[in-house]
Amino acid sequence: MLEVRDIHKTYEGQPLLRGVSLKVDEGETVCLLGRSGSGKSTLLRIITGLEQPESGDVLWDGASLRGVPVHERNFGLMFQDFALFPHRSVFDNVAFGLRMKHASRAEVEERVMEVLRQVDMQDFARRRVTDLSGGEQQRVALARALAPRPRLLLLDEPLGALDKTLREQLVEELRHLLHVSGTPAVYVTHDQEEAFAVADRLVLLNQGRVEQRGTPAEIYNSPDTPWVARFLGLTNLVPGEVVSSQPLQVRTDLGLFQPACPPGAEPAPGSKVTLLFKPSGASVAPAPQPVNGLEGVVEDVVFRGEAFRVTLALDHDYRFSFNLEQRPTQGQPVSLALEDGAVLCLG
Repeated sequence: MLEVRDIHKTYEGQPLLRGVSLKVDEGETVCLLGRSGSGKSTLLRIITGLEQPESGDVLWDGASLRGVPVHERNFGLMFQDFALFPHRSVFDNVAFGLRMKHASRAEVEERVMEVLRQVDMQDFARRRVTDLSGGEQQRVALARALAPRPRLLLLDEPLGALDKTLREQLVEELRHLLHVSGTPAVYVTHDQEEAFAVADRLVLLNQGRVEQRGTPAEIYNSPDTPWVARFLGLTNLVPGEVVSSQPLQVRTDLGLFQPACPPGAEPAPGSKVTLLFKPSGASVAPAPQPVNGLEGVVEDVVFRGEAFRVTLALDHDYRFSFNLEQRPTQGQPVSLALEDGAVLCLG
């Protein structure tokens, strides 16, 4: 469906997008995830045609969109502030795009009520949008974007203006609505929890480059780089040096480890790497482990429902957190054994 191919863009003489490429398949929601300033919204504006890249191309179904104006691309847009018309009713807001396309009165009536039913707002058709809650306005904005039957939906921080509690309530609902509509979508956010809940696939942007792409589970379970791990809140990281490749062993300030590594990507002896210790996959051991073991003092214990979140103070001022089934005592020295696959070797 959509293909973004090797996009480069500068802003005030500085590179903003550096060779970004991605694809969106039929009915798929792809989320652009990254910190502020990573180029997410600029890339979205290039896809819409509101901005032009210095090089690269945007294609739809294999055909270049270069030179195709915004109104002829048939892409639906939904912004953070919703951009609703405050002096118009819910019905008239949703009908706006259809009327711009000179749809008949009967077609407007039928289509507007159809999309309002999709977002469960049919009973609010004649109400002023200023009388709606933030969540209700979000549904109206989505209905307006869907009404003209766009071939692609583009959402720029659509929940960013809502408070955290309301975002959590609406994010699952939004994913359901996107899937019900069947419209492929590009969704921009800086919030990883929101992205994980909405996206079929993620594209992580870091300083204008694609740092990693894949499903939420693939990226969380196997981050490619220390940057991705930190961005996802996986901060149990320690540098090390590869001492053997068969089996792969890495020596660190915290001991010797045999990390998992993607097939064919094993680093050579002498290579400098970073190890990630997953928060899950650790258990209290009766004695120190010669390989894949950690020793520390319990600094903090927090009950998290299914496990205890335990923070350990380790040698060389490292502080790592693990999810343990057993509750240790604060101040207690403990030894941990790390399961196979719980230690990852990152580039």
